[in-house]
Amino acid sequence: MEDIAAAAGTSKSVFYRYFGDKAGLQQAVGEVVLSQMQRRIQEAAQSAQTPREGLLAMVSAYLQMAETSPNVYAFVTAYSAGEPGTANPGMAAAGALGHFFEEVRDMIARPMRTHLGTGKEAVIGYWPTAAIGLVRNAGEQWLGTPASPAKPSPEAMARQITAWLCVGIAPELETVDPKTQPLSDPNP
Repeated sequence: MEDIAAAAGTSKSVFYRYFGDKAGLQQAVGEVVLSQMQRRIQEAAQSAQTPREGLLAMVSAYLQMAETSPNVYAFVTAYSAGEPGTANPGMAAAGALGHFFEEVRDMIARPMRTHLGTGKEAVIGYWPTAAIGLVRNAGEQWLGTPASPAKPSPEAMARQITAWLCVGIAPELETVDPKTQPLSDPNP
C-alpha cells in the first residue's frame, strides 16, 4: 500500500479511506481489469464466423491481455491466503474472478449450444468450465516460461490451446469402448 500510495503521489490514508484495506484495493483493481478483459474477449468472440474461430479469438485476447501486463494479471488472479490481521484479502478478488469466469463460460456455451444442437447439454454443461481451466492453466504456464526459441509466440500458443479444446491432444487415440464413450453420446 505504501508503494502504491507513493507512486500515486498521495498518502496511504487516502487509499484506506477509499478501499478500506489491501483486499478492497485488490477487489477494485480486479473489477476494473477483469471488466476490461471480459469486454475485450467478448469483442474478439463477436467478430468470429464459427465457434472455433470464436474460441481462438477469445484465447488470443486472453493471452494478449495477460502477457501485456503480467504483474497486473497475477495481482488480479491471485488468491491470497490471508495476512495477519485480515479475514481473507483474496476473497473479494476471488468473487470478481469467479464472476468473470461465469461470464466467459456463458460466452463459450452460447455458440457451442447453437453449433452442437439439442441433446448435447452434458457436454455444454461441463465443457466450458473445463475449457476455462485448460486456457488459464496452459496460459499461466506459458506466461511463466522464460523467453526462448522453444517458447511459442502468443499466436501459436492460442492456436495450440484452441486445437486442444476442439480436437484434443491425440484424436487418433479415441476409442470405441462403450465404457469410455463421452457423456454426450446417448447410444453407448
